[in-house]
Amino acid sequence: MTSAAPAGDRDRIVERLAELASALDRRDWDAIGAAFTETATGYRRTGRAAIVETVRDHLGGCGPSQHLLGNHRVEIDGDRARSLTYARVYHQGAGPFEGRSYECLGEYDDRWERTPDGWRITSRAFRISISLGDFAVLRPA
Repeated sequence: MTSAAPAGDRDRIVERLAELASALDRRDWDAIGAAFTETATGYRRTGRAAIVETVRDHLGGCGPSQHLLGNHRVEIDGDRARSLTYARVYHQGAGPFEGRSYECLGEYDDRWERTPDGWRITSRAFRISISLGDFAVLRPA
């Protein structure tokens, strides 16, 4: 995938990805929802509210997490875009899972739409290539 995006749009999308990663780690459910369009698909759900609920189910019961992003590839076609982004995500266990952790490495495949409020995700998929530790530290939806 080549970067055919004008620098401004590419930078805005990469910044939105960073904002979303930070919101995930802060458990800022409103900011997470704001990253998606109302009818988006992601985390195997459809609709902004269902996406936020799923993320809350997974992250709401674990301890701190850190979403590290890199190797951004962005293609823009008018008011639509696609980004592929490597991610390394660490989750610390809490409660009965204290002392355990789960880490996954993979790639986000996001589809974007330019809206009056800026770029928003219309579709998100995360393909895990490496999985380490105990997935049970996340509360599966």
